[in-house]
Amino acid sequence: MARITLFGASGTIGVRILDEALRRGHTVTAVVRDVNRLTRDDSSLNVVAGDVLNAEDVVRYTKDQDVVISAVGGGDGPGHQALIEPAARSLVAGLRTLQPGAPRLVVVNGAGSLRTAGGGQIWDTPGLPEFLLEIMHAHGDALAYLRGVDDVAWTVLSPAATITPGDRTGRYRTGGDDLVTDDAGVSAISTEDYAVALLDEVERPQHVGQRFTVAW
Repeated sequence: MARITLFGASGTIGVRILDEALRRGHTVTAVVRDVNRLTRDDSSLNVVAGDVLNAEDVVRYTKDQDVVISAVGGGDGPGHQALIEPAARSLVAGLRTLQPGAPRLVVVNGAGSLRTAGGGQIWDTPGLPEFLLEIMHAHGDALAYLRGVDDVAWTVLSPAATITPGDRTGRYRTGGDDLVTDDAGVSAISTEDYAVALLDEVERPQHVGQRFTVAW
């Protein structure tokens, strides 16, 4: 079983990742800004207050761990711009101080930079609201930064075009930089199955130094 540090454990996706990790018997240190937002009674869980942008917190809570998962979110568009790429930089900086033998980094990302069948990217879709474009590009900036990192083991997981809470089916299909769709052209995944895919990657690494995506 892995020792996992999870930043952003109280968010919509983060809490599903937390539940999936505990379901599988992993030991989780959940780093959140407000410990009162996360109520889980599990002997394998340690909930601590911390800030992903604080270098001391990153080192303190990732030392001696096997995997670090970042599921942080910034709320609105400007919030994502202020948090997502800076969080990636902060985590990498902290993990560099723990080399050799630093834990792997797995990052929750967005779908906006995925390529579509038309040859563009999702964020090129006409009519998208400005706040959504800001969120998409914040995740794109984090991915671009991580792709320049070669001294920390990282993986980025982008969801389908639509990701919402739903059923845990345990099934999904994977892709690389191209949007995964079904025969009807629909790209969707539940947050629960996204968490399944992410924990599968934690347990059986297949995409170190890469971005991959999942959809039904």
